[in-house]
Amino acid sequence: MDQGPAIFAATVFLLFGAALLAWTGARSLHRAPVAEGARPVVAAALALLSGGVSLALGVWCITRL
Repeated sequence: MDQGPAIFAATVFLLFGAALLAWTGARSLHRAPVAEGARPVVAAALALLSGGVSLALGVWCITRL
């Protein structure tokens, strides 16, 4: 009965993590700022960390099914 919410949560985490990593990668390749008004190295590092954590949570949700 709890499979529906777990699948939804996993999908959201995986999509958000993948989109954040793609955004960060694209911005970094073009030497554009990842976050406006923040130091580039710190912003990129936090975005990569957040994307990785989100992907890990999505995988964890799938393994709990």
